[in-house]
Parts: sequence; structure tokens; C-alpha cells
Amino acid sequence: MGIENVIFDMGNVLLRFDGMLFSRIFTKNEDDARLLDEALFANPSWALLDAGVIDEDTMERIAQTRLPERLHTALHSALAEWDLNQPPIPGTNELARRLHEAGRGIYLLSNAGLRFERACTRIPCWSLMDGWVVSAFERLMKPDPSIYLLLCDRYGLEPSSCLFVDDNEDNVIGARAAGLAAYLFDDARGLEAELRRQIGRAHV
Repeated sequence: MGIENVIFDMGNVLLRFDGMLFSRIFTKNEDDARLLDEALFANPSWALLDAGVIDEDTMERIAQTRLPERLHTALHSALAEWDLNQPPIPGTNELARRLHEAGRGIYLLSNAGLRFERACTRIPCWSLMDGWVVSAFERLMKPDPSIYLLLCDRYGLEPSSCLFVDDNEDNVIGARAAGLAAYLFDDARGLEAELRRQIGRAHV
């Protein structure tokens, strides 16, 4: 079976996720931005937020233990508003639009927290998506093959008909273990070339 559906990751594929970018917005100098990034976005506990295991209040308390008190207000603001500062990645969103217009299914599969319900509105191609699965709502995370199969089962997709796109190699490996084709994303130009190879120039 050929590729009929493309499943996109969100962070650094459709929207930029950059902890230092966000941290600079809420701090006054590079050193403080680095401290905030390390305490929050680069904190290993961030994955627990994406998994739906902890809530944002717990994440804030964890991050506070790694920051001087003078940065606690910045931390609170960053946690409340970071997703409002995610720039879209234009090339990938344009490819998704073209795939939709060519009759291909487009889906989203992301390791993300419950804040996704607000963040998704910043994705230019969001209204065109045929479906989505997000880790915090399912208590499953990439690269567990079960989460890829969950999306396929939910929307009636044959795994072999799907190309999964992610910037994380472990997640690409997980998709292949679930029977999907997968592509390690670097930039939109490379993805376009891969789509033309997999689907054909006339359909991208």
C-alpha cells in the first residue's frame, strides 16, 4: 500500500519549540534566561507534564526549587504564556495544506501537555487536520509503538499507509516499530523531497 496519510509531530515540525526563545521573553538577560530554561523547559520533569502525570502547578513547584526567588514571577509567567509565543514553521504548514488539497489525510501526533488545546490554534494548518492524538490526553508517549497504533485505530488507518514526520530520531524509530513509514525531519525542503519520493511530485 502506498502512502495515503501523513502524520505530523507538532514541536519543531509545525510549531517551533525553543526553551531559550521562550525564556528570553520573560527575563531581562541571557543568564537569567538560561536559568529559567534549565529549570522549566529543559527540566526532565517537563516530560511528566507531556505525559499527563503531573499538572502545571506541580511543574511550577518543581521548577521553583531550581531558581532564585527573584525569578519565580518570571517562571509563573513563562509557564502560563510560553505557548502564545510559538512561531509557526511556514514551510511544513504549507506542505500540509498542499497534501490536504491533494486528497491525502493529514494528522497530528505529539508529546504535549494539556495546554495543547490552546497551542493548537497557533498551527496554521490546524483546521485542515483529519485527526489528532496527544500524549497527555492518552497517558501514552512516543516512542511507545502503542501511541502510533492508537491514532491509526482511532481513525481507521492502515499503518503501512502512513508516513510519520518527527524531528526526534527515537520517535521515528518508534513509528517504524509500529509499522509506519517515518521520516526524520530537519527542514521543510527535505520533507518535500521525501514526500515527492514517497507519494509523487503531482501529489505534493
